[in-house]
Amino acid sequence: MNRQETAETLALQALSWIAGHEEVLPLFLNASGAASDDLRRGATDPAFLAAVLDFLLMDDAWVVAFCDACSLRYDAPMQARAALPGGQQINWT
Repeated sequence: MNRQETAETLALQALSWIAGHEEVLPLFLNASGAASDDLRRGATDPAFLAAVLDFLLMDDAWVVAFCDACSLRYDAPMQARAALPGGQQINWT
């Protein structure tokens, strides 16, 4: 499995975690503009999965809860985000 596939798998786990938390899911839907029906289609789109991780990374408490639930290191979502479209670090020098 390559780096992007690994990142997509982690993002799918994050999407599942978000969907399983009734207090977080409406916030994600509102922030992303997605409807509940869009989640299944978005699960195959690397750009959508990147948006899932962008959303998760907005709140440290969500990162900690997600990582604890999935037995991941706390930096795993950020590393996964870097492997998805638009996640590259920009070097201005």
